[in-house]
Amino acid sequence: VQLQASGGGLVQAGGSLRLSCAASVRTFSSYDMGWFREAPGKEREFVAAISWRDTSTFQADSVKGRFTISRDNALNTVFLQMNSLKPEDTAVYYCAAHRRGGYYSERGIPPRIVHEYDYWGQGTLVTVSS
Repeated sequence: VQLQASGGGLVQAGGSLRLSCAASVRTFSSYDMGWFREAPGKEREFVAAISWRDTSTFQADSVKGRFTISRDNALNTVFLQMNSLKPEDTAVYYCAAHRRGGYYSERGIPPRIVHEYDYWGQGTLVTVSS
């Protein structure tokens, strides 16, 4: 599985960006998909995830109400719509894929921990200026 993230860039505080992550896999619909971010000097952290099973979505508290994750299985793509961006959202954003399986995944609850994901994209840089 290869993941290609795109859509990052420089934006002013309060602005919006839409990230995309295209997956090269035939069974995309069988993968939970997640977005994580890594700011300079900080550990990679969970941003949002979407279930393979019923497209249930989950977001970190820091982005709730501002970021929305979605997927288009026909396009093998997951999106992250980011609105009301803040300087503290500045980071490299990574998409990740987790093949269905496990107690929570089978019940529509995708993972929110880095090491539970099987495949990672290369990252796309988002810079929010104040």
